[in-house]
Amino acid sequence: MESNSNNSSSEGDPSLIGENSEKRFTEKIKHAILGAPRSIKDPGVFHRISLIAFLAWVGLGADGLSSSAYGPDESFRALEHHTYLAVMLALATAFTVFIISYSYSRIIEHFPSGGGGYVVASRLLSPQFGVISGSALLVDYVLTISVSIASGADQVFSVLPPHWHQYKMVIVAAVIFLLMILNLRGVKESVTVLLPIFLVFLVTHVILIFGGIGSHITEAGRVAGEMKNGFSNGLAALGLVGMLGIFARAYSMGAGTYTGIEAVSNGVQIMREPKIETAKKTMLYMAVSLSITAAGIMICYLLYNVTPVPGKTMNAVLLNNFAGGWIIDGIPAGWLFVVITLGSEAALLFVAAQAGFIDGPRVMANMAVDSWLPRRFATLSERLTMQNGVIIIATAAIGILVFTRGDTTTLVLMYSINVFLTFSLSQMGMVRYWIKHRTDFPDWSKHIIIHLIGLVLCLSILIVNIYEKFTIGGWVTLVITVALISLCWRVKRHYNKVNNQLKRLDDILADIPGLDSQRTVTFDPQQHTAVLMVKEYNGFGIHTLLSVLRLFPNQFKNILFISVVNVDASTLKGKNELDELREDQKKHLIKYTTLANQLGFGSFYRIAEGTDVIEEMEKLSAQIIKECPRSIFFAGKLVFEREKWYQKILHNETAYAIQRRLQFAAMNCMVLPVRVFANEKRKL
Repeated sequence: MESNSNNSSSEGDPSLIGENSEKRFTEKIKHAILGAPRSIKDPGVFHRISLIAFLAWVGLGADGLSSSAYGPDESFRALEHHTYLAVMLALATAFTVFIISYSYSRIIEHFPSGGGGYVVASRLLSPQFGVISGSALLVDYVLTISVSIASGADQVFSVLPPHWHQYKMVIVAAVIFLLMILNLRGVKESVTVLLPIFLVFLVTHVILIFGGIGSHITEAGRVAGEMKNGFSNGLAALGLVGMLGIFARAYSMGAGTYTGIEAVSNGVQIMREPKIETAKKTMLYMAVSLSITAAGIMICYLLYNVTPVPGKTMNAVLLNNFAGGWIIDGIPAGWLFVVITLGSEAALLFVAAQAGFIDGPRVMANMAVDSWLPRRFATLSERLTMQNGVIIIATAAIGILVFTRGDTTTLVLMYSINVFLTFSLSQMGMVRYWIKHRTDFPDWSKHIIIHLIGLVLCLSILIVNIYEKFTIGGWVTLVITVALISLCWRVKRHYNKVNNQLKRLDDILADIPGLDSQRTVTFDPQQHTAVLMVKEYNGFGIHTLLSVLRLFPNQFKNILFISVVNVDASTLKGKNELDELREDQKKHLIKYTTLANQLGFGSFYRIAEGTDVIEEMEKLSAQIIKECPRSIFFAGKLVFEREKWYQKILHNETAYAIQRRLQFAAMNCMVLPVRVFANEKRKL
């Protein structure tokens, strides 16, 4: 009865009314910007947040397709005056796109829940290789955003007066912030908003490539003769080895062209059922569009004799040569086409940053679940987005842009090294898989061949990339990646130490003697009730239960166990997965109630599920206090012998946050310590 009277008095407190009004106002603003919350209990939510193949092509394939704005540019520049190699380079580019894309389609078949580099390397090689691949991917996704935004800005400023260039950094920062807000609203929402940009890009580039090549069909003989003469002269002057060296350098400098392929396999979880077929179709769309666009642009460079112009991209020069002179009824139609095409390239590059925002947080979440990163990176917002990861990725991208001053050349030098490290590890993992299981699959040799070719290609590009780019900016990428790997190992080591302590606690408390007999005790809701917030049935939970009984002897007649099924990025896959989680949690709670009955207490349990444990626990507690008015709530909390600043990052303050919420609502709540010693030899 005291709880009810306290609640009544709280509702009449003017200060609390004002505070609640302020909270409601804040929530309205938040929902206006990010959208209303989504409920995981809604059976249609998984359908509404998933993408069909075409939208997945927009959200994930745009990363690869947009690289045609800078990949062919870098390759063609590296040829210098040896442009007779351009056609071979275009064919090699298209071949590489199809090989890597097809190999990743096979990877998707083996990993239907997402076959990105981190997952593949972790499962098929080892967790140690997995953290290398994951760290490389995280750096690469940050660079995906930075390169895409900076290159997009370059396309825009190619047609603007030089004195406007001083505003470039402000523009790129604003674009990243806008994309961050869109992704906090949800993946599907952000992709739908950007769809028209993608379509404009496709139309303008179809006109450019097919129009540019088609207009030179009659000159095919002349172009072939010039290429033959150039090849002969180059062979005489440089020799075969020298020409191969120039070709290999140009081929590797355009490695940024292939960087978006990984994104599709990483994003399988956000695709519409059947996920595998949707992902493979998305991969096909991206492979065809990227190979045609990248190879076509490179051939157009050759046909229109495109040469570098200071302050302009190669695509800007190509477009001016292609359409700059178009005049229709006195209207400069060519100039308009150039502006629209470059604008679509810039906008698509902004869309391409979506791959970093979609897949970067997902990789962070997977690594957090495996304890390589703070576990809070696996949590979901009320909009079912990986909010913490999105914000971190956006902040890091802005930091990289500030560090490089938005210089695309520097960013491209830093780019593509890591993605080919990940590609190589993924292909290596699949090669190892087929060799290991060759006795299980008679046709294993047919499956392994595509991954062997992919491995040779990816390793070759990686080695040449490191060699060519190391001293001119590539070393920065490697240093950042090694630093991140080192940080991940420190985080993992900390979690392992804590887990070892808790395992020892399980050994001590899991088997309590004298509890073999089965008992059933009546639960009386009007009696004093201890409400314990628990998760798995383990030593941590039993330690909390015994602490309550030791601190309050003969005080309680009932023990009620409550738990929240925490839905995070690793578990948000579908309704069936949620049902399995709920059933699994139910089994743990039944063990607790059985233990409480054996100890002589009336007992039952309650389960809730949601993305915010604190909010769901508060709602559940409010329901319980109405049914059992003489309840006191208890939560366990790890307490370290020597508190360090990073422990609050690695271990959330959930217990204290719940305590504050419940006490504010006039419900009694205590946090009981579970000690973790710095010296593992000491007893808990």
